[in-house]
Amino acid sequence: QVQLVESGGGSVQAGGSLTLSCVASGSLYGRFTMGWFRQTPGKEREGVASIGRYGGTLYADSVKGRFTISQDNGKNTLYLQMNSLTPEDTAMYYCAAAPSARSPTLIRTFYNYWGQGTQVTVSS
Repeated sequence: QVQLVESGGGSVQAGGSLTLSCVASGSLYGRFTMGWFRQTPGKEREGVASIGRYGGTLYADSVKGRFTISQDNGKNTLYLQMNSLTPEDTAMYYCAAAPSARSPTLIRTFYNYWGQGTQVTVSS
C-alpha cells in the first residue's frame, strides 16, 4: 500500500501564494509518477500538475505559468507551489500516485493512490 498525506492548504486572498506538500509512505511506495488534482462540489476531479517518474512535468492550461510541481525524493515529498491565485483556484486539492505511468499525466485513471485532500480557498 501507499499512503499519501497532504498539507499546506488554507485561505488566501487573490494574488497570493500557497505551497502544498504531500508526504508519501508505505510498503509499495517507489519512484512513481505523481500528480496534483483538484475538485469543487458538483464537478469532476481535474488534473492540475504531474511530475514523471523519470522526470518531466505537465500542467493544466489553467495553471500553466502560475503553479510549479516539484519533489524531494529524499524526503518522499511532493510539492505544489501556487502563485497568483484566483478565486477560480478554490478547490479541494489531492495528491495522487500513478505506479503504472512512465510519463507525467493528468489522466485520473492512471492514479491508483490518493490522499485525503487539503482545502484551498481564494477570496477576491
